[in-house]
Amino acid sequence: MTLLTLASKSAARRAVLDGAGVPYDAAGSGVDEDAVKAELLAEGAGPREIAKALAARKALAVSADRPGLVIGADQTLDLDGRLYDKVETLEAARDRLRALRGKPHQLHSAVVVSQGAELIWRVTESATLTMRDFSDEFLEAYLAAEGEAALGSVGCYRLEGMGVQLFSRIDGDYFAILGLPLLGLLDLLRERGVLSA
Repeated sequence: MTLLTLASKSAARRAVLDGAGVPYDAAGSGVDEDAVKAELLAEGAGPREIAKALAARKALAVSADRPGLVIGADQTLDLDGRLYDKVETLEAARDRLRALRGKPHQLHSAVVVSQGAELIWRVTESATLTMRDFSDEFLEAYLAAEGEAALGSVGCYRLEGMGVQLFSRIDGDYFAILGLPLLGLLDLLRERGVLSA
């Protein structure tokens, strides 16, 4: 069986692969994401391009030291063409959710597979999520219920949890929203012998 490594410590991405029954190991990529984002933003790259570049760099960084296939993935949040990063405090999460409230934003999820430090497959999916115009009371109840878990994603929500109540409309692939576009990846893993055909 072909070896597979996920170049990520993301709990959400691991949960997607675990739920799909995909055998893999996980390893941090060591990529300085902040430095890469700063470099790409200075070059004029947008949020979608940044997700693609980070996914590729993560896959290549790990595949240099590991046999088999390596999955690199990244997700960016795009509000009106601007890149948003994760917040570190609940106060910042409150501000982020207020900024998103009543508006659509995009999540760009890129997944890249490398082998022997060579990129062999890539896909980027974008989803549009529209937050409803929720009340301040709902916002406070939501943050109290989610607590530190709200800090785990750039949008301060988990669609697979209470975060779904923040939205009035969602257009796009569910797995892309979770940060790992899955169906095409599963096809590749079957072709490469990681999964049974």
